[in-house]
Amino acid sequence: MVKRSKRYQEAADRIDVMELYDPETAIDLALQGASTKFDETVELHARLNVDPRHADQQVRGVATLPHGLGRDIRVLVFAEGEGASLATDAGADHVGGEDLVKRIRDGWLDFDIVLATQEAMRFVAPLGRVLGPRGLMPNARTGTVVVDHNDLPAMIKESKQGRVEFRVDRTAIIHGPIGKASFNKQQLLENLSSLIDSIARARPDDLKGQYIATISLSTTMGPGIKMDVTAATALTEIHAA
Repeated sequence: MVKRSKRYQEAADRIDVMELYDPETAIDLALQGASTKFDETVELHARLNVDPRHADQQVRGVATLPHGLGRDIRVLVFAEGEGASLATDAGADHVGGEDLVKRIRDGWLDFDIVLATQEAMRFVAPLGRVLGPRGLMPNARTGTVVVDHNDLPAMIKESKQGRVEFRVDRTAIIHGPIGKASFNKQQLLENLSSLIDSIARARPDDLKGQYIATISLSTTMGPGIKMDVTAATALTEIHAA
C-alpha cells in the first residue's frame, strides 16, 4: 500500500470519493489541498469513450487557455530564410534548421513547443522518434506546421500565452494543465472551459453515445477530484454567453 504524506491525507479527507462535484467546488477543493512550497499545476484528466487502437479514434487537438499556464513557454521554430526572420522577430526562443536537428539528436530538449514551416519538415521528419513520444513533433492536425510564413508571429504569440496540445493516451485518457494553484478561481474556470471545449470539438465524427465518460481535477501533489461531466461541459456555454 502506498504511504501518503500527512498533507496529502488532509487534502484527501476533504473529498468525498462518491461525490461528483461541480467545477467551482472541484477547483476550490483542489486549491485548498495545494499547500506545497512550490506553485503546483492544476490538471484536468478526462476519460473518453473511445478506443485509441483505432486510427479514427485517436483524439488530439489544441486549446488556447485565456489566462495562460503561469510559466514561461519556450518556443522552438524550425524555419529558414523569411520564415526564420519572422520567427526571430516574433520572439521565438530558438530558430534554426538542420543545426537544431543535430542538437536535438545529441540530446538537447530545452524547449516546450515546436513549430515548423511546411518546407522545414523535410529535415524535421527524422526527429519523430525523439519528439513524437514527448508530444513535441510538429503536426498539421494540431496546427504546429505552418504553411503561410505570415501566420508564424500569431502562432508564436499564441504558443507563449498558453497553447496546450492534448492527445488521448493508450488508456483513453486525456491529461492537460489548466494553470497554476496561484491562479484565482475564475481564471482556472475559464481555462478549464477552454480545454473542455477543445476536447469536445475533437470528438470523432462516427462515435456513438456519450463521448466524455469522466472528468477529474488534481494538483501536482494532490488527490483526484471527480467532477460532474454535465456541469463541466456546460461551462463552455456559460463562458460563451
